[in-house]
Amino acid sequence: MAPGARNRPFGQVPTWDDRTPIYVISVAAQLAGMHPQTLRQYDRLGLVVPSRASGRGRRYSAYDVARLRYVQHLSQEEGVNLAGIQHILELQSEVEGLRHRVNQLLAEVQRGVGVSRRSTASRVFSAGPAGDVIAMGRQQTTTRWIRTEPLEIGPR
Repeated sequence: MAPGARNRPFGQVPTWDDRTPIYVISVAAQLAGMHPQTLRQYDRLGLVVPSRASGRGRRYSAYDVARLRYVQHLSQEEGVNLAGIQHILELQSEVEGLRHRVNQLLAEVQRGVGVSRRSTASRVFSAGPAGDVIAMGRQQTTTRWIRTEPLEIGPR
């Protein structure tokens, strides 16, 4: 048993997900089916950017290994060059960010709809002389606009 493990409550047990950097470069290369030098090259190009340990050693996560396999697939099986792969990965990242933002906005709209239904229940809306919408209280009255000249329809 590790020192201090006896005193650690269960709520403080470290959790691991697919983005936790745990693999050294040799293990990540083996899992991805590549040479470690290829991983270093991809790191220099920014295709897969691993985390760094305190000694500056690269640490890859399961997500990084999956991304390495995807880069290898695009390169070897689809025939995409490294510049094309970088562009594809940037676009996919942008789409992921936009999806996240859309979900945030949808949540805000859904929260806002509940608030606006409660707040507008006591409001009355009217049309102004220019066709704009005017919010009014229930006790407020509007000015009636009466057309004194006939409305002309069609070309002059």
